[in-house]
Amino acid sequence: MKNVIAFIVLLVVNFCFSQNKFDQKESENFQTKINGEYADAKTSPLMQEDLKTFKSLDFYPINGKYFVIAKFEKAENEKVFEMKTTGTRTPKYIKYGTLYFTIDGVSLKLNVYRNIELSKTKEYKDHLFLPFSDLTSGKESYIGGRYIDLKIPKGKTMAIDFNQAYNPYCAYNHKYSCPLVPLENDLNVEIKAGVKTFH
Repeated sequence: MKNVIAFIVLLVVNFCFSQNKFDQKESENFQTKINGEYADAKTSPLMQEDLKTFKSLDFYPINGKYFVIAKFEKAENEKVFEMKTTGTRTPKYIKYGTLYFTIDGVSLKLNVYRNIELSKTKEYKDHLFLPFSDLTSGKESYIGGRYIDLKIPKGKTMAIDFNQAYNPYCAYNHKYSCPLVPLENDLNVEIKAGVKTFH
């Protein structure tokens, strides 16, 4: 009987995780999409002089090591707060949950947030915001940290692909006001994945 239960558990685990396997193509599509947006004057955050010479953002090589399945713990009884930004704007967010994962055997955690205003729109009702900084910040990657877009999970795990980490718009243009990475989302490891610093 124990063997049967163990087998069923294994099947369930494998089934859940097989839905969240690293896909190199998805990371490549992310790079193509963001380069397309930045090259287009209508959607680009770049300053005019940078847009004229823009060919591609600088990315770390795509690496499956930086695709992780995190344990997701939904936050309870959290209060809405005003997230500090690089400007005077203070958008309202709520901590939605915490993600627990490991990279190179190091146990890590990040909080994930939900923008109150955006969550009222149809397009962003499932959107979660994951800002983070790491030991590459201010060196190979943007000093202010990077962002990843996620969706509210249906279960207790969530896939995070750091290969799809991107810079805030204020990394390219001072006219933007960008959320600052909360101190609790500073990782004491190098995340050599996603978009590198500009210039």
